[in-house]
Amino acid sequence: MLKDKVCIVTGAASGIGLAVAESFSKDGAKVVMADINEEKLKNESEKIGVDYFKTDLSTREGCKRLVDYTLNKYSKVDVLVNNAGIQHVSPIEDFPEDKWDFMISLMLTAPFLLTKYVWPSMKEQNWGRIININSMHGLRASEFKSAYVSAKHGVSGLTKTAALEGGPYGITVNSICPAYVKTPLVDNQIDDQAKTHGISREKVVEEIMLRKAVVKKLIEPSKIADLVKFLCTDTGDHITGSMMTMDGGWTAN
Repeated sequence: MLKDKVCIVTGAASGIGLAVAESFSKDGAKVVMADINEEKLKNESEKIGVDYFKTDLSTREGCKRLVDYTLNKYSKVDVLVNNAGIQHVSPIEDFPEDKWDFMISLMLTAPFLLTKYVWPSMKEQNWGRIININSMHGLRASEFKSAYVSAKHGVSGLTKTAALEGGPYGITVNSICPAYVKTPLVDNQIDDQAKTHGISREKVVEEIMLRKAVVKKLIEPSKIADLVKFLCTDTGDHITGSMMTMDGGWTAN
């Protein structure tokens, strides 16, 4: 299915990105794992047996260098998975302005730039898959997450716009909008939410993260990876511009 396809996966040193890279590699893809955490990135890429590139995706230069590296080495890009992101939980009045700038750069501007930079390659070969790892917060809002929610809503708009432009060239663009996934990012959120709300970690999971879900458990990263891979199949040819929820019914409320 993905044999010899060239795939860039960002935020690949852990969590969802790592699960996607592992899944792609098992299918015979040529994977470039990207992250800023070079030590963990190198260790994980060596375990999988794929390529890696350390870069800061919050900068335009970092985004360009990643795509240039991939094109110079493999001459094309078939699949782009925009996954890199962070979280910061804080009321708007206390939200650090520099943190806002960083989060928007990493989680909204970087997906746009990476899409822009891989576009000519995908357009030339008349085939491409761009999957944005979005969030239920790309569809709904929660308090104390102004930058995260704003970035994810922006990714939803970017996904739809790019899908409209990519359709004539065989490029599909989709967002996956999961609820809380068992990743280091979510684990950090549990601590932040516990501090913000003055409750235990257990109560954060039960009363905040899973409160609106009917499936009362956190999502395994491998399940997100399976959906990413499905969107790269021939069956996914007509799926584009979609916000695919995997949220245990969270957004059905």
